Amino acid sequence: MATPIIDLLLLVATVLDLQRGAKASMVHGIAAIYIGVSIAFGHQMIAWADRYFLFWFRGGEKPRSRKAYGSEHASQERHGWFRHLAAYIIGSSFLLIMIWWIGDPARTEAFVNIIRVWGVILVIDFIISFSYTLWPKKMPAKKVE
Repeated sequence: MATPIIDLLLLVATVLDLQRGAKASMVHGIAAIYIGVSIAFGHQMIAWADRYFLFWFRGGEKPRSRKAYGSEHASQERHGWFRHLAAYIIGSSFLLIMIWWIGDPARTEAFVNIIRVWGVILVIDFIISFSYTLWPKKMPAKKVE
């Protein structure tokens, strides 16, 4: 429940640092990436962490990862890519707003580079994720003994 508050504090700290004249760096950019990923994947990541925390520290049942194959796996991959797209849109929007707010291309060059690199990563993720639609992941053959 505190995740949105932490995200907001991170964003405020980043903006204050940049307003004080700091040159935008990868660290500032990672703040925007973190916020985008946190919003797009937050619930899913927190649920995963909760399951493993219960297992490791409370003696709960071991989380089972059920392997998916075929169209189910392809659907999971596409869904994951759409979450990645949402994270990219959110994070890049924060970066673009900070670029606009600062208004000095020399100080915000790192942000432009982050958006470009993340865009390339998003395209690569698209190719991989949607390739499972055309070439579904097959269930491994069972060993005969």
